[in-house]
Amino acid sequence: MTTERDMFDQGDLVAVQTTQPLDRTLDYRAPEGGCVLGDFVEVPLGPRKVLGVVWGPGRGDFDRSKIRPVTRVLDVAPMREELRHFLTRAAEYTLTPMPAMLRLATRAPGLGDPPSMRKIYRKGGGAPDRMTDARRRVLEVLEEYGGLAFTLHELSEMAGVTTSVIKGLVKQGAVREEDSPRDLPFPTMDPSLSGKELTEDQAAAAAVLRDHLRSGRYGTTLLKGVTGSGKTEVYMEAVAECLAMGKQALVLLPEIALTAGFITRVEARFGARPAEWHSGVTVTERRRIWRMIGQGGAQVVVGARSALFLPFRELGLIIVDEEHDSSYKQEDGVLYNARDMAVLRAAGAGARVVLASATPSLESWANAEAGKYDRLDLKARFGVAVLPEMRAIDMRAEKLQPSTWISPTLRQAVRARLEKGEQSLLFLNRRGYAPVTICRACGHQIGCDHCDARMVEHRFQNRLICHQCGETKPMPTVCPSCGVEGKLAPVGPGIERLAEETAAAFPEARLAVLSSDLFGSARALKEKIEEIAAGAADIVIGTQLVAKGHNFPLLTLVGVIDADLGLQGSDLRAAEHTFQLMRQVAGRAGRAELPGLALLQTFQPDHPVIRAILSGDEEGFWRAEAAERQAAGVPPYGRMAGIVISGTDLAAVFDLGNTLARNDGALRAIGAQVFGPAPAPIARVRGRHRIRLLIKAAKGAPLQEAISRWLAPLRLKGDLRLAVDIDPQSFL
Repeated sequence: MTTERDMFDQGDLVAVQTTQPLDRTLDYRAPEGGCVLGDFVEVPLGPRKVLGVVWGPGRGDFDRSKIRPVTRVLDVAPMREELRHFLTRAAEYTLTPMPAMLRLATRAPGLGDPPSMRKIYRKGGGAPDRMTDARRRVLEVLEEYGGLAFTLHELSEMAGVTTSVIKGLVKQGAVREEDSPRDLPFPTMDPSLSGKELTEDQAAAAAVLRDHLRSGRYGTTLLKGVTGSGKTEVYMEAVAECLAMGKQALVLLPEIALTAGFITRVEARFGARPAEWHSGVTVTERRRIWRMIGQGGAQVVVGARSALFLPFRELGLIIVDEEHDSSYKQEDGVLYNARDMAVLRAAGAGARVVLASATPSLESWANAEAGKYDRLDLKARFGVAVLPEMRAIDMRAEKLQPSTWISPTLRQAVRARLEKGEQSLLFLNRRGYAPVTICRACGHQIGCDHCDARMVEHRFQNRLICHQCGETKPMPTVCPSCGVEGKLAPVGPGIERLAEETAAAFPEARLAVLSSDLFGSARALKEKIEEIAAGAADIVIGTQLVAKGHNFPLLTLVGVIDADLGLQGSDLRAAEHTFQLMRQVAGRAGRAELPGLALLQTFQPDHPVIRAILSGDEEGFWRAEAAERQAAGVPPYGRMAGIVISGTDLAAVFDLGNTLARNDGALRAIGAQVFGPAPAPIARVRGRHRIRLLIKAAKGAPLQEAISRWLAPLRLKGDLRLAVDIDPQSFL
């Protein structure tokens, strides 16, 4: 409720937080008609007009005659105190400037546009007299987006056709042209519709979540359930309770590829499509969603991590599905972990959080152990499905031909599935054909011109690609170092090379390759996944994309080509990530009536992580991993921050790093240690040299405050850049 203090009459001084890179709010005069705290406004800044939010009363600490008035108040719901508080807390936690946080919360174009009508296009009831490729693409786009409307420009771009193709389809009734207000509420969802029948285990967990919601208090619940146990159906009951209470729910998913299937399930459960928020959503829909959430015209949002910054009017529930997934960590721009920010947002809104996973992050497991989070367990698969049997293939005892990676034991298991008409999945978490291309004449390894990274051969595209900066070049025929022709050779397997070997070993089998770089759109990937689920492939070859949430009823065998891959390197989370990935990918097998088997090819069958995966003793693994981390004083039992300094001049980059390392008094004052500077594992990206410093502190240490004091005297010169990463997930 707006109080007198929150209202500003015409001419009153107001402090406006803008999205521009400034270190403070700016004073303006309230416009004609006044404004209220949280209003979105357009203000003059030099010769430009920029977006801002009324953040409070102005300071008035300089010549008032020079203070300009707010240009106008935008016709959108004011930013609520809860969201302003969340942005402030998130900025303090991640050491991010407020303008950057505000940009995250205003990522919808045209917020200041006045309400108006426009032409929109939907699928019509007729059919064209003649079907062409261009017409088919238009109809496929409309079909894919389930009745959503497009502007003429958006539809022509997404279908890759001219606008005349669409207008021709309008004349024939295959596409409808309508006049529509720019922003309409989403259809009302019905929480009283019955969902799937729950098992006793699921019903008990759902009842607990409903009780938590009815309490009206903040809290976080870890919902841990084995793969295929029906976690989604359980938390869908919590969403139903949230809707019945008249509140909004947010469901975060780690991958856009999972969104389409999940939205179909939500629509089936509640009778209407939810709002969808991610990078693949059209500009028109982004603007509509942003406005409707603020007005309460969208009840459920399904989206990527950035959906956390939407202006919910009455947020009651946040679901973080596959909460352990590393893609919840934003690694560029504003560095934040969506799982942690979800907890922070819910705490400020008095909402509930459900963290769902078959293999939780050690952070969430430890919080549940410490009693900070509630914990619910689903220990059995839904229906008749049972967990797959898991076995190791000791590669030291296997006889492999040169340049092959599928062991005789695994080949035999795949052959047995082919004979029974069942599906197999061969898993290798490495995109492309080969990770290294070497010259057998001089030993040169082809690297990126702009990064200290080897270029990866992608034979399907006949190109070399840098997985750091995206640089590509045609596959050379001669060595770029010595000029000798015909001596370039691939080293090591990528998924494309594995597909080549599989095709040679099983020529009669239908193969499907699932890798994010092989699909131009989320729609194409969704279609391929649906085809596989319907039985259109005998052998699926996939990267970690296949480990997340997909359900293939005919899949009974999972073969992991290199179970040791994630155990290499110095990442403190290597064991945890390997354990999670192996358990998740093995969980794709035997999800229906047919029993499943997971075979892990390993040269280290006695490694503690491999043993834990095979034994299924998940609690034992977490306890052992927790004890190691606790002894080392690292997260979640200690605190860490990464500092990355980059620039085109290597000497200047190291000088800055050494200066910081020498002047670490502010950090030593809280008992923190600084390690480095040292070259980052990938020491040059896009032509910029990169060094890292790592800060380690005790669990309760005021780390952000100390880092702020440490960096306060710093003045970056030239093109030097410094990024602070609180709770780093990646050490590249």
